[in-house]
Amino acid sequence: NIKGDEEEAKKFIDHLELFSLLANVADVKSLVIHPASTTHSQSNREDLEKLGIYGNTIRLSIGTEHIDDILEDLDRAFKAIS
Repeated sequence: NIKGDEEEAKKFIDHLELFSLLANVADVKSLVIHPASTTHSQSNREDLEKLGIYGNTIRLSIGTEHIDDILEDLDRAFKAIS
């Protein structure tokens, strides 16, 4: 979970440049999603919390890009919310 609320999680995602905002597990590129507003958007808040999904939860799928590029992208997004 991202430190902060749902808006901070979305701000973090917005500052990622390398990661694609997609819910796909069969890919070689880095992906990010906000489960509460995408894959689990039909669930109510109580059910989400039972699953361990909160407004500040994000899901990263790390791809095959160069690790330095991935770390730089994540660092930029973390700085945007700190």
